Amino acid sequence: MSEHTLQVTDLTKSYNAGKPNEVRVLQGVSLNVKPGEVVALVAPSGAGKSTLLHIAGLLDTPDSGTVQIEGTDMSSLSDRKRTAVRRSTVGFIYQFHHLLPEFTALENIVLPQLANGVADKTAGTRALSLLDRVGIAERATHRPAALSGGEQQRVAFCRALANEPSLLLADEPTGNLDPDTSDRVFDTLMTLVRDTGLAAVIATHNLDLAARMDRQVRLNAGVLETS
Repeated sequence: MSEHTLQVTDLTKSYNAGKPNEVRVLQGVSLNVKPGEVVALVAPSGAGKSTLLHIAGLLDTPDSGTVQIEGTDMSSLSDRKRTAVRRSTVGFIYQFHHLLPEFTALENIVLPQLANGVADKTAGTRALSLLDRVGIAERATHRPAALSGGEQQRVAFCRALANEPSLLLADEPTGNLDPDTSDRVFDTLMTLVRDTGLAAVIATHNLDLAARMDRQVRLNAGVLETS
């Protein structure tokens, strides 16, 4: 087994390739992340960090280069197998929680487990356990509209970890929160990551938050630089 949970090598990605308005988003990007390591991905808006996260998380494909997760080259897998890996191995967190409004906090965490073949009772028990770990178990039966912004994002964290992934990819996970709430929610996220020992790449504009992670990499003009 590879010593790295995530290995991306020489990724390139362009939009409108070969046209006058071609945009080169990624130019030979490589990044390795070990189990238990939290990497801050720092870049301004429009620099390509979301594209990099989407490729690393198998939501998009590069023009060239490879993505390996737990030592397996994802480009060699069928679309069906890539989807299975994404469901079971990769957890995503976005700036906006994207919770399903018609379902409770608990149900939002149960549903991805059911889609992955987990039994109802087992899924419910894990969902409640995750909510308890982020301190909002008493809000389990509330729908998103009845939760604060910080509570909604905590539920989103739990949903991302519902299927016990080995890789977490987060795109500005506290960017939609006020500074005080952002700090508290980030502490919760870091505790979850440390407790589970997964590998994490967290994109952020917040340099103070980035400094609290294990290391920082910066995406600048399509090139990844180590801080």
